[in-house]
Amino acid sequence: MNLISVRLITDDVDRLVSFYERVTGIIADRPTPSFAELRTPNGTLAIGSTQTVALFGPGSASPAANRSAIVEFIVEDVDALFAALGDDVDVTVVQSPTLMPWGNRSLLLRDPDGTLVNVFTPVTPEARVKFADIAR
Repeated sequence: MNLISVRLITDDVDRLVSFYERVTGIIADRPTPSFAELRTPNGTLAIGSTQTVALFGPGSASPAANRSAIVEFIVEDVDALFAALGDDVDVTVVQSPTLMPWGNRSLLLRDPDGTLVNVFTPVTPEARVKFADIAR
């Protein structure tokens, strides 16, 4: 088995895609106005409109209701990304870059629908070894 993607359901695909494109630097593939994918070498973040929920079963997902999952991206330099985001009013910073006990320097953001986003760089030798094979 292999994890391929995580999908976020939203009432505003354009707004959510714009946020993730800004944070990741990845241009989303938009096969339809109600669906987008931001593909990385290790997995895909899919963004679907509430209109797509009926395809999975009416009421099976709700937009802007997540408070348990964290979407995570590994980057080469989290401090450079933080500086590049600057005072972007569309980016809510929950925690500026901070060294976590497990060796990652993490920037915590909230996307426009409230999902927590962790952008991190492994900085300790142990963390660097753990993520050595992961593309950034």
